Amino acid sequence: MTFVIIGYDGPEGETKRKIHRPAHLANLERLNQEGRVLLAGPLTDKAGSLMILQFESQEEAEQFARTDPYTVHGVFERVEIHPFLPVFPKPA
Repeated sequence: MTFVIIGYDGPEGETKRKIHRPAHLANLERLNQEGRVLLAGPLTDKAGSLMILQFESQEEAEQFARTDPYTVHGVFERVEIHPFLPVFPKPA
């Protein structure tokens, strides 16, 4: 299943982001090596980050978001997780 995860930065998000970015990227790299990252990156208005990831269940997506270094260390003040149905681009 595909999930959209939006992490909204807290008041100190920009400062904390610089400190915890290597651990956050390492966490995503594990999923990327498994082919489960469709898209991930920061929002350029500095509101937070968007990740489109594949998990077996909502619970697995929630576990990932709850344990990600950006959540654990307070970069993200709030996280939304939404199941998502990709329509485009169409699979080859």
